[in-house]
Amino acid sequence: MTSLSYAFSDSRVMLRRNLKHQLRYPSMTLMLVGVPIVLLLLFVYVFGGQLGAGLGAREGRSAYLDYVVPGLLLITVASAVQGTSIMVAMDMTSGIIDRFRTMAIARASVLTGHVLGSLIQTMAGLAVLIGVAFAVGFHSNAGLFEWLAAIGILALFAFALIWLAVALGLAAKSVETASNTPMMLFLLPFLGSGFVRTQTLPGGLRQFAEHQPFTPVTDTVRELPTNAAVGDHVIVSVAWSVGIALAGYLWAVRLYQRRRATEPK
Repeated sequence: MTSLSYAFSDSRVMLRRNLKHQLRYPSMTLMLVGVPIVLLLLFVYVFGGQLGAGLGAREGRSAYLDYVVPGLLLITVASAVQGTSIMVAMDMTSGIIDRFRTMAIARASVLTGHVLGSLIQTMAGLAVLIGVAFAVGFHSNAGLFEWLAAIGILALFAFALIWLAVALGLAAKSVETASNTPMMLFLLPFLGSGFVRTQTLPGGLRQFAEHQPFTPVTDTVRELPTNAAVGDHVIVSVAWSVGIALAGYLWAVRLYQRRRATEPK
């Protein structure tokens, strides 16, 4: 086998390990799925009658349901960051990494297993939320291509944030720190176009909302399922995703190698 084949094989083993952890400790997966569903019901049935006014042809809760679902999908993606960061920090502080380093496995496979496992978990959470949204009345007149494009944008952005989460987990000195550091990413969908139009925000906050990464992704995911014109939102979303993924990957690899080099022999 070539070195690339060994890397794929080792990554597959690490992926299976992380998926088994998710099955044995389902609390994080339940939180990942449950919190966005609770927020969906809360915002639509409590606030939707007021916030849905003037959003388009549909009025009230129906209009706000169509508007808020993309923001909640991004909440699901952001929620995965915390779980990933915690799992990486647990591995780095529990001593299991030292055992892996005594084995003849590809170094990158440990991080790759975390990324792929979290990505599968996130996509499953997105699928459940989309199903619940349709069950309560979400409306879409888009075709298969538009939905595949929207899911692809979500997957790419999730992949980027998960790499960032891996880096945050490696940088954390404890599991507690790893659980708190990603909280800002969970708040960003609220400080963008996820729940209200950015035009309604005050000046400084509006400028921040329009130029932070969650806003173009939210707008793209909102426009594709409704066959609305996406403009340059897709390009900006892809650019942000690639940039975050590259930065997160390079940071994670550097931290992983540095911790290897500074640990006592």
